[in-house]
Amino acid sequence: MKSLSSNSPHLTPLPAVRSILFRSNLPVFFLILVFLAGCKKGSDSTTPEDKYLVSSSLVGDFTKDQLTPRLAAAGLGAQYAGLIQLQYGVKAYKLVYKTKNTDGTDIQASGLLLVPTTPNAVAMISQQHGTIFNNAQAPSNYDPASEAYSFSSVFSALGYIIACPDYIGFGESNNLPHTYEHRAGLAQASLDMLRAAREFIQRDKSINWDSRLYLTGYSEGGFATMSLYKKMQDEVPTEFNLKAVTCGAGAYDKTNFMKALLSQKTHGVSDYNDTYLWVLLTYDRIYGLNRPLSSYFKEPYLTEITAKRERATINVSFDEIFTDAFKQGVLNGTDTAFLNAVADNNVYDWKPATTLWLYHGDADQQVFYLNSLNAYNAMQKQGAGETVRLFTLPGKGHPTSIPDYILGSYTLFSTVK
Repeated sequence: MKSLSSNSPHLTPLPAVRSILFRSNLPVFFLILVFLAGCKKGSDSTTPEDKYLVSSSLVGDFTKDQLTPRLAAAGLGAQYAGLIQLQYGVKAYKLVYKTKNTDGTDIQASGLLLVPTTPNAVAMISQQHGTIFNNAQAPSNYDPASEAYSFSSVFSALGYIIACPDYIGFGESNNLPHTYEHRAGLAQASLDMLRAAREFIQRDKSINWDSRLYLTGYSEGGFATMSLYKKMQDEVPTEFNLKAVTCGAGAYDKTNFMKALLSQKTHGVSDYNDTYLWVLLTYDRIYGLNRPLSSYFKEPYLTEITAKRERATINVSFDEIFTDAFKQGVLNGTDTAFLNAVADNNVYDWKPATTLWLYHGDADQQVFYLNSLNAYNAMQKQGAGETVRLFTLPGKGHPTSIPDYILGSYTLFSTVK
């Protein structure tokens, strides 16, 4: 398995053992023999100290028959019954692990590890979840309404170990603000979850990971997956045996997406607008802009946003809620502080070295299709070639593209060994 190696602990040498053995004190001689025997036994059974994993706990154990009804919850109902057949039961574990927050401070985060009940060697998938507002839907809470309970569990029952990070702000780190759509924060938490999963597997000899790793995610999970992929390629290209990546409907081109939101009429769907609000408020906090909300928003929207933040009910075109000064500063390029914060989260213009499949509906009103199209075009200009493919889903929106993305991911991961 391609992983970071850890040095086994060395025994502390006993001082003056040779001189003691030649003394006539027989009880001391036997005590030393017992001590040496105990040290030898400990050196054989001791596992190197974990660097990331803090704790683990079993949160569920399910048979294949118990998991089968979840195919429908994952968007894979009767029409897909002949394409996907579950093979195994699944055990679900909550992992608590060490990572770093966006300001560099050490924190503890959490995630879910799903393990198929088979002695066979299997691959691992790191699955980054989409947008959630409720902590109950964090993967490690394993709520029936979560992606982990449906989509992730189905994939595990097909014969994959699944690592599902909660991200900072959910699960064990629920006391902290979520790093919503923040490239570095999502990537770091996801990478350290993989490292904690590897340490857990090294301790549990019943789990047989064959070292292969795949990455996948949809919506915020698509952006988190792309961010994780680039971080791994740039910083730790040989730490894991990465085989392939799929990303669905992620906001990879933050700059042009933001400009589109501020310059054109949009859907007016409050649930969608909440996600855009959350991005802006997150960047304002993380990048230390800390502006008064009145510098962004005008009435009558300012009062409700002040009271409810990203949970405000905004059912008009998103461009209507902003002050003219803010919109002009973004669109004419003079608001450099805000634009630099947004640009720091762009993750579309680079050259992936490992197979990447992008999925996006061209009628997506929440995360505009331009994100995947711009990513594909930029990657082709970088020379990615056949390494990167874009699957455009004609006429499909944000939720209706999910089954195509799931089946495409299953196809790729089953093919690329």
